[in-house]
Amino acid sequence: MTSPTPAPITSVLVANRGEIARRVFATCARMGLSTVAVFSDPDADAPHVTAADRAVRLPGETSAQTYLDGAAIIAAAVAAGADAIHPGYGFLSENAAFASAVIDAGLTWIGPPPESIAAMGSKVNAKEIMAGSGVPVLGDLDPATLGPSDLPVLIKASAGGGGRGMRIVRDIGALSDELTGAAREAASAFGDDTVFCEPYVERGHHIEVQILADTHGRVWAVGERECSIQRRHQKIIEEAPAPLVERIGGDLRARLYDAARQAATAIGYVGAGTVEFLADGTGRFYFLETNTRLQVEHPVTEATTGLDLVEWQIRIAEGERLGDEPPPTTGHAIEARLYAEDPAHGWAPQSGTVFSLDLPADSRFGPLTRPGVRVDSGIESGSEISVFYDPMIAKVISWAPDRRRASAMLAGALARARVHGPGTNRDLLVTILRHPQFLGGDTDTGFIDAIGLDVLARPRADTVAVRHAAIVATLAAAQANRDRASVQPRVPSGWRNLFSQHAVKRFADPADDTAADIEVRYRFDRAGVDLPDDPTVTVIDAHPFAVTLEIDGVRTRFTADRYTDTQRRSVWFVDSDSASVTLVARPRFVDPSAVGAPGSLLAPMPGSVIRIAVAVGDEVTQGQPLLWLEAMKMEHTVHAPSDGVVTELAVIAGQQLAVGDVLAVIGDRAHDASGSIEQSDPKETP
Repeated sequence: MTSPTPAPITSVLVANRGEIARRVFATCARMGLSTVAVFSDPDADAPHVTAADRAVRLPGETSAQTYLDGAAIIAAAVAAGADAIHPGYGFLSENAAFASAVIDAGLTWIGPPPESIAAMGSKVNAKEIMAGSGVPVLGDLDPATLGPSDLPVLIKASAGGGGRGMRIVRDIGALSDELTGAAREAASAFGDDTVFCEPYVERGHHIEVQILADTHGRVWAVGERECSIQRRHQKIIEEAPAPLVERIGGDLRARLYDAARQAATAIGYVGAGTVEFLADGTGRFYFLETNTRLQVEHPVTEATTGLDLVEWQIRIAEGERLGDEPPPTTGHAIEARLYAEDPAHGWAPQSGTVFSLDLPADSRFGPLTRPGVRVDSGIESGSEISVFYDPMIAKVISWAPDRRRASAMLAGALARARVHGPGTNRDLLVTILRHPQFLGGDTDTGFIDAIGLDVLARPRADTVAVRHAAIVATLAAAQANRDRASVQPRVPSGWRNLFSQHAVKRFADPADDTAADIEVRYRFDRAGVDLPDDPTVTVIDAHPFAVTLEIDGVRTRFTADRYTDTQRRSVWFVDSDSASVTLVARPRFVDPSAVGAPGSLLAPMPGSVIRIAVAVGDEVTQGQPLLWLEAMKMEHTVHAPSDGVVTELAVIAGQQLAVGDVLAVIGDRAHDASGSIEQSDPKETP
């Protein structure tokens, strides 16, 4: 007996936000379907809202109040006239109860059956099913019986993904605290505090197989991906095909595909999904999990197969059959996740206004018909990076006939991008993509640790490049002042008939307020611009937004843009073909009210105070944890920057903070400090 043919879909609500919502909307538009967005209060002006035909507000700020409220989302779909719901990824995408509620409401669920989601929703249960189906798995370990010889082990959240609730334990004495902290984070992120342990494979390869399955029993294995380059157990660079599989050969690929199809068949899977494996360097692999949803990294599979996976999700939901065989893969695709974060300082997430975002692209949310770059982003110029959600700015994807060309194209696109706003991991991504070890395909999960974050996260702009950027900002500012002048605008900035001294502008590094200022002395004269401290630099031309310098005989054009940030600072972004530099212009006169008390410990990021470990009068030592902040679903530890005494405590638990808010005052120092910060998975505090 065959299942009845589902009704045609005409209008799709995406139960998600940002980039994934826009990605699904793009396919819906190409298919002639109407679209509905939902949005929280912080997302009221987000690009995904205007990208849809209709939009419905979900009152509230946090995920729990909005995008995790299944009943409110279903009510929004009914109110807006949608007849189908696409869950995207994250939030409720792998929630079996939500899928059932969508179906019970008479709407089409664009995803796998609730039973399949439930079967894979618990990683513990999923491993039991896979083991019974002949798929190789890593054995579970009972935390109560673990000893030093069992280490290292990996703690994982049974209901989650994305690295949340995941901890590596190498010291048996830390096991209890790590289990408690992982459970707490799992409960916060997924509403389920169940965690489990398994052996940790050092320097493994994260390999995943994309599957598509229809309602008629056919399952496609649509290429594999390698996602081994990760931070905090979250992927930042993904590619297809997998370098490990390419090196070992077709037998490994065939075995991976067979295991993925077995996994899908074992749970009666329907739709798009991913079966993830952990492989060692010899090609032995073990089942990790089945993601019963679309993956963040799905564009690399689309680029190498020509498929639109979202389109196939919708077609399968309408009852369409897959063909006999999936399309072959061609060329190589790489995806880099551009995040608002500071890798050099514990991957601390950044937030605030994206003043300008210009990512060169041949395609946006769509296929690449020739070698080029695709950009999927939920952020545009003027968007806000909120503290409430993931800080990803964009996914940048390249496709080319071979891996080296794809790497070069992607690195070049990121390097040329103009990203003006919160700090990003852009320099880290470019460095990785151009690193010899990456180009050689040696991309296991220990890649970042093996090379060193101090190497990979080092700014591409060295001190000389920063100096040149300061010169550019100086000249652009001077020219902008002349353009705004109402009296004698043609007279060069700072002109004097009788020369007395050079004009001076000073700049600071916004990421290091303790570093010495950069001072640029200059003078406009009849011969052009005199830079007494920079004899190898000649100014060819200068305009308010662009400056051309000749440096040791080589001409380079720079663009310069100035904005005012939330701290009322004048911030300059200077871009060239080789590097991008951010500078803060020092004012000529300092407002005394803006100067903090000596020893002030400032909030390094926006967020909320979770817990405070000290009180006024306590003596503290350098590096001692003082308090914990929560930002973008991660916990961050703020340490004492030096030995001293807590003379003031300016915050309480639960308080919301902005960047630069005073947290405490330590001792009696002669200068302000931003403190040091360590980011990790949440830990039990003392």
